[in-house]
Amino acid sequence: MERHSDTLTPALAARYAATFDRAVRDGAPQGIHWCLNTPEAETAALGTDGHPADGGGAMPHHAAFPRRMWASSALTFHAPIRVGARVERTSRIESSTEKLGSSGRLLFVIVAHDVTADGQAAVSERQTIVYREAAMPGAAPVAVVEPQTEKDWDWERVVTPSTPLLFRYSALTFNSHRIHYDLPYAREAEGYAGLVVHGPLMAALLLDLADRMAGPDALREFSFRAVAPAFADAPLRLLGMIAGDTVALHVRSSEGNDHMTAIGRLGG
Repeated sequence: MERHSDTLTPALAARYAATFDRAVRDGAPQGIHWCLNTPEAETAALGTDGHPADGGGAMPHHAAFPRRMWASSALTFHAPIRVGARVERTSRIESSTEKLGSSGRLLFVIVAHDVTADGQAAVSERQTIVYREAAMPGAAPVAVVEPQTEKDWDWERVVTPSTPLLFRYSALTFNSHRIHYDLPYAREAEGYAGLVVHGPLMAALLLDLADRMAGPDALREFSFRAVAPAFADAPLRLLGMIAGDTVALHVRSSEGNDHMTAIGRLGG
């Protein structure tokens, strides 16, 4: 079990708001907890991919599975995190399961996080991390997805994740994974078509969509699943459809392919 403590400073709140082209407010946006209690590995302790070589905090290191991705999360928002709050996070590994996928052996690790702000419950999260074997030369880990049927969306916004946006989010989360800023590495070492948009950045953009369309702290629950990589400078459609207190959310390419799917429950 890991315990960490941090403070949501006015400076961090301002940088987060600037990253998403929003105004600063006392109650910080949902999703800002991903920018708090970040790994603090020394530069000399980083692996060749930019991640902490020992895994970092609650994230274990697995020599047989050197690559990892944030596959999904299920969150409950209990209360807003106010600017100036002391934010504590307790993390523990719930399970670790090896599976065989189309791309080889995979290790699924579920980590539970409990976040408090000034001693009060703020966010509960169950995060699924998928560890993969080393990439083969020339491998391209891009999922094949079919274009989805278009609907009349209640919410829609188009965002083009620029290289500076990826850099800013990496800085906010102290994430030095090279696939987000080192184009030759992303292409040659890990087989991607371009700089990869962070999974939590896409999730944060969906939370921002809910904030813009339904108001601050609109969601009491939020679950997302990464479907396929998205790349810098390719437009993303942020979509939402409401049915009662449930919102079906998507990050979709201009060609109609899903990069991320999510479900939110209103009533935050």
